[in-house]
Amino acid sequence: MVTEKNVKELENSQASLTLTIDAATIEKAYQAKLNKYAKTIEMPGFRKGHVPASVVERKYGQGIREESTFDCMEENLKETIETLEESQRPLPYSVPELQDEETLLPFKKDSDITFTVKYDIYPKFDLPQYTGLEVEVKKAEVTDEDVEKEIKNLQEQNAMVVRKDGAVEDGNIVKIDVAEVDENGNEIEDSKSSDFTFTVGSGYNRYKIDSDIIGMAAGEEKTFDKTYGEDETNETLKGKTLKLHVKVNEVKYRDIPELDDDFAQDVKEEYKTVADLKAGIRADFEKRLEEAQKNIKADAIINAVAKNAVISIPKSMIDYEAENQWQRLVQQMGGSEEQLNSFLQIQGSGKETLKESWKEPITEDLKKQMILDAIRKKEDFKVDEEAYEAKCKEEIKDSYTDEQKDYLKSAIKDEMQYAETVPFLLANNTFKDGETVSFEAFMNPSEE
Repeated sequence: MVTEKNVKELENSQASLTLTIDAATIEKAYQAKLNKYAKTIEMPGFRKGHVPASVVERKYGQGIREESTFDCMEENLKETIETLEESQRPLPYSVPELQDEETLLPFKKDSDITFTVKYDIYPKFDLPQYTGLEVEVKKAEVTDEDVEKEIKNLQEQNAMVVRKDGAVEDGNIVKIDVAEVDENGNEIEDSKSSDFTFTVGSGYNRYKIDSDIIGMAAGEEKTFDKTYGEDETNETLKGKTLKLHVKVNEVKYRDIPELDDDFAQDVKEEYKTVADLKAGIRADFEKRLEEAQKNIKADAIINAVAKNAVISIPKSMIDYEAENQWQRLVQQMGGSEEQLNSFLQIQGSGKETLKESWKEPITEDLKKQMILDAIRKKEDFKVDEEAYEAKCKEEIKDSYTDEQKDYLKSAIKDEMQYAETVPFLLANNTFKDGETVSFEAFMNPSEE
């Protein structure tokens, strides 16, 4: 049995647990292991299962003592951990590491064993001020230009692609055959491209011949020289002059619908007029802007609180989150880790490189989650009892054990309280206007 235990909290969200197991417990485990081997081991001159324990001990005693003692240590460690306070227990993904193993060996008969393990624990930290703060956030508003731009987008989305008899113009959609021509006037086989389709003016074609085919009509073909400067981004074309042969097979244009009441009704049945359409777009944009402003304020206040918090996130927690993130990416990419690794290697990356790049943002995210959870615990928000009972009834089955039911009830309450944390922060801090940005930039900050 464990005769002594001592938990010591260390730096970097770690703890050490020192246990002493008495000699009697060690010897009992040793004898049990010895008798087990005596019943199963095969040795010359003895029937299986009838080897005297004394014979087994003379030949394998030290190895059996080592195995049984480590098993005994592990068993008593697990039992002891269950008796510790929650804050002193190792994280689920932190395996206790035996310290100074070499000083314990060789194990001796009739001797107590004192050993120490080290592991990660949930971080302890002082919660900084989280109310009464003033935070600056950028602002935006929905303008007439934003509404008009959206209407144009809707017109483009509802445009019909129609065959055109006239000459190619900028913005037309063309289908062409194109090939390089050698000095003898013959098309180079490897360069041929048939029925290649692109929008004139987009530049999305290998030879950048948008301007060269303007004015041509379906069925028309021509041969011309095309010179590429040193600023050409395509290395295979840079500084070269090519002779190209192009045939226009088909010309189409986008027939954009007129902005009228019929178009408004096509967009949404409830819109009867263009004015209704514009009002509806504005209302939708303003609703989206309000939600985005709320999210930006939440991010700003959480960042402000986190900035003043000193939290040591344990490595095992970061590694666990990085591995989860990797597994999610594998699933998103089709479920094959091997294929994903091959794809990353082409880009000069790999699993470990990618996971390493995630660790800093993961650390920040974990820090913020811990702060929000600490606020939840401190404020102990009151939950709506009716909603709480309804959620418990929905998620907890009668077949669950009482222990399972108690755990889920606590988890549901924690979840509902956690949901109240951000609204609490928004209501108990002040936000002042910062930089004014466009609606588009506000809604898509990554594209600024």
